[in-house]
Amino acid sequence: MKLHAIEAGNFKLDGGAMFGVVPKVLWNKTNPADANNQIDLAARCLLIEDGNRLILIDTGMGNKQSDKFFGFYNMWGDFDLQRSLKEKGFSKDDITDVFLTHLHFDHCGGAVSWNDSQTGYEPTFKNATYWSNENHWDWATKPNPREKASFLSENILPLQESGQLKFVQPNSNPNEIVSDLNFGVLFVDGHTEKQMIPHIKYQDKTIVFCADLLPTAGHIPLPYVMGYDTRPLLTLGEKEQFLKNAAANNYYLYLEHDAHNPIITLQETEKGVRLNEVFSINDIL
Repeated sequence: MKLHAIEAGNFKLDGGAMFGVVPKVLWNKTNPADANNQIDLAARCLLIEDGNRLILIDTGMGNKQSDKFFGFYNMWGDFDLQRSLKEKGFSKDDITDVFLTHLHFDHCGGAVSWNDSQTGYEPTFKNATYWSNENHWDWATKPNPREKASFLSENILPLQESGQLKFVQPNSNPNEIVSDLNFGVLFVDGHTEKQMIPHIKYQDKTIVFCADLLPTAGHIPLPYVMGYDTRPLLTLGEKEQFLKNAAANNYYLYLEHDAHNPIITLQETEKGVRLNEVFSINDIL
């Protein structure tokens, strides 16, 4: 097995929204805001090369939305999903599986593209099976008013219409290998219904793709919960258990949204679980 970091693009979001009730004077120390109160974020996907399988975890925003849409997110840097795949020696047609942690636009937008005539949409990865889970799919296709702007039908429905969509069956043990994917999945419900957090055995390590359970290293303290989470009190409990397990088992946490701290480990301290070490991609993968 080989793992490859796939950088799908950097963007910015309002720091207050990213940290919920936590005052700016606190979160600004770890995630400094610009003049518009926005903080740097990444869309760092992960590619698993496992035998004849190429499994892509999440896809970033993609490029099919309007300039006005992307203008809200102040895209920065020159990262691009397909260019990043090419730099690793692969094309979009090589991908066998696309695992979507959840269906918010910044995680699944790249899963669907315009067709050649730009008259409709089609899956970006024509040879891939796309993986979600039934509970989350129902949640995303019948969105509540709070999340409606994050679940875009053009990112979601073409996957089912193509016949390429399959569902993972939820379980309560992230160490239990999911059939067909060769990694375990933790299901969490605080951010959105049945978000999936991959746990990947890699060499002598466990790599955890944190998605929106832990967006950045700045979100480690328990109260630092995003304003986007639909059930913040549930996030608190899920996050506490996850952080304790990560520290106790020396998990390497792959941070999808942290533009400056790609992989971290945690440690128990008198103040609770806190940051231990920060690693570059080349240090670990």
